[in-house]
Parts: sequence; structure tokens; C-alpha cells
Amino acid sequence: MVKITEVSRGSLAERCGIMSGDALISINGEEIRDVLDYRFYMCEKKLSVVVCRDGKTLTFAIKKGEYDDIGLEFETFLMDKKRSCRNGCIFCFIDQLPRGMRDTLYFKDDDSRLSFLQGNYVTLTNLSDTDVERIIKMHMSPINVSVHTTDPELRVKMLRNKRAGEVLSYMKRFAEAGITMNCQIVLCKNINDGENLTNTMHDLAALYPAVSSVSVVPFGATKYRDNLYPIEQFTKEESAAVVYQVEDFAKKCKDYYGEYIFYCGDEFYLEGGLDIPDGEYYGEYSQIDNGVGMIASMKDEFDDAIEDVEYDGAHRTVSVITGALAYPFIKSLCERLVDKCINLNIQVYKIENDFFGRTVTVSGLVTGGDIIAQLKGENLGDAVYIPKTMLRADGDLFLDGTSVCELESALGAKVVTVENDGYDFVEKLIGGN
Repeated sequence: MVKITEVSRGSLAERCGIMSGDALISINGEEIRDVLDYRFYMCEKKLSVVVCRDGKTLTFAIKKGEYDDIGLEFETFLMDKKRSCRNGCIFCFIDQLPRGMRDTLYFKDDDSRLSFLQGNYVTLTNLSDTDVERIIKMHMSPINVSVHTTDPELRVKMLRNKRAGEVLSYMKRFAEAGITMNCQIVLCKNINDGENLTNTMHDLAALYPAVSSVSVVPFGATKYRDNLYPIEQFTKEESAAVVYQVEDFAKKCKDYYGEYIFYCGDEFYLEGGLDIPDGEYYGEYSQIDNGVGMIASMKDEFDDAIEDVEYDGAHRTVSVITGALAYPFIKSLCERLVDKCINLNIQVYKIENDFFGRTVTVSGLVTGGDIIAQLKGENLGDAVYIPKTMLRADGDLFLDGTSVCELESALGAKVVTVENDGYDFVEKLIGGN
């Protein structure tokens, strides 16, 4: 049973007599355990909704359009608790967080429902055969899977979960059922790279088109890895070698399947000192939220936006903040924009990550405290622009708990967030928003 916390005024549910506080038992005879059950069985045009009220069972008949909502609200988005991760991954980023951060940052989710609904990556180790059958029945697609390796014994070692190897069989069942999977490989030096990476790519390519895309991203280390599994970081030369290995295999996939399937994260290109491929290489950017093709996408958007840019000619100085890895790229965009806009001056600041350690170079992990420590007292001009990825989803706090208001106060300047989007980047910098 799932408790109903609110019934929308004037809704079908209210008109038939369902009330806040009722517990939803079933729809058309199917037990409702969570949001997936609710959404799936709600699609029928005729509903028999059973609830429990004060210990009594009540049944309500509702007629509706196929995709119409009946107006029920529940305590949580999932209508259930999130499933926490049961793994002890040797590369887990959460295990590398310092103490004293927000409680929510320490929660490890591994919930297949969030994979379908929000794009989270899951390891499949939380799934039972019943869960797999439900995914297939409901055709939950796509599912995002953290694979890392298809070697069962190595996967058990990397995830530190005795089920990690056996659950790889679920991927074949999903493929046979026509469920699309986007996959992720977190590459760890001397562990799942080299020949093992090639074998993993072969195994995943064999599941095409069900496995539609695979990202290969580097393990990220903070300075808080004491007593954790020892993993070395890739050197510049090794990062470049990974790119060549993945691109070579991807080209063979392109020739055979018509799709590259496998893509390296932008970090591998930048750390390896290599040029990012053109946007066309990434197709529909299916792995962009995983750091694959973000720079190519932004560059293409910027190239398009700057063609039609109109600047009013006002004297204006602004500052752009970025992480160490993206600094050369962001600086190059700003230089091009300045050349196009007379009287616009853009100062680009690279923030080194002292909070997590300087091995962490991505912009999304820059903290407010580091920005303040490195820029306080600087003349930052009319406004300071930061990538929105530095803030949590609510858009108000950095990872270290610093708020945007606190940053503005410390820097003495207005702070403006910018999407990872070339159009928004140009518009914000020339428009003064």
C-alpha cells in the first residue's frame, strides 16, 4: 500500500471520492508498490482503484483518457524509498568525500527505477529475477548500466559484490526483450584497461543494437583516498593511448554496425592533449550527461551563436570561472567573443580544486570555498559567470555548502549561472544577465 498525501482539487480522483490519507492498494487488480506500477497501470482508460481508509477497503471506478492523470500525490517521487547501493566499488567517488558535507551527498543509490526515470546509472546487483521480469513486462527503456567490465570475476573484485558477475546475464535478457541500454565503463589503470577493455567492448558490441552507446570515462581520485584500494591515475601518454584504443574499436563498429557505439569521455581527450572530435562524431550525444561530447556540443553551439551576435558596444568587464581541465577551451571561446564584441572585456579564471585535491580538475566539482579563497580581492568587473554544473539541482549550493549569496558577498560581485550550452554562454556574456 502507498499512502496518498494529496488529491488535486477538481481532479477525477476527488470527484469519485478518493481522499488524502487513503492508502492506494491496487489498480485493475494489480498491486501498486511504487511509481512504476502506478504509471504503468494508470494508462488504462477504465480503472478500478482500490484504497484502504480507516481499515476499510473501498473501490472506485474511473473512466479517463489513456494518458490522463487522475490527480493523486504521494509522499515521495518514487512512492517508495530509494534503493541504496550494496556494492563497495573500489573506485567509488562517494567513499572519497571528506566528512562534514551534506548528508544527501553520502547516499549511494543503485535504483533501476531512477535509471529509467532520471537517467541514473545502475550496476544491476540490486535486481532480483522478479525485478527483471517487471522491467521486461513494462518495457522500461532505456536502462543505463554501469558495466565496467564483462569479466565476471573481475567485476566481482571491482564492485566487491558476489552477485556482480552473475547479474551480467540480465543484460542479455534485456537485449532479447528489445530494451535499450546505455552503458558506462569507469576505467581504472592496470585493472580493467588494456586487453580487458578490448574484451569488454567486444562483449558489449555483440549486444548491439540493444546496447546503443557505451562511455569510457576515467577513474577520478580525490585527496581523501586513505585506506582505499590503490588505483593510479592515467598519465598524459596513457590517456591518449586509451583514446586511440577506443576510437580504433569504435571505427570498426562504425564499419560493421553503422554506429560508433563506444566513446571516450572528454577528460581522456583533454588529459591526453588531444583534440576533441567534431560534434558530428557524437551523433545524438546519448552520453553527454556522462561527460562525453560536452565540449564538442558547446563548441558547435558557440560557433552558431557567435555568427549572429550583436553587441551594443558598451564598455563592460566580466569574469568567467571554470575548472582547470576546461580552462584552455573556455578561454579560447572568450577570446573569440572578445574579438567579435568591441569594448567587451572577459577575464577567465582557472580554479584549482583544493577542496577535493588538485587531481580533481572538472568544473562541476569546483567549490564555492575554493573560488572565494582564490579570487577574493580581485576586481571581477560587472558580473561573475559560473557553470550551472557547479551547483546542486536546486541551483543554490556548491558541494561544500557555500551558497550563491555567500559567494556574491565574498567576491563583491553579481554571480550568474550559465548552462553548458554555447547559446546561453554567448547570450549571458554579451547581455549582462
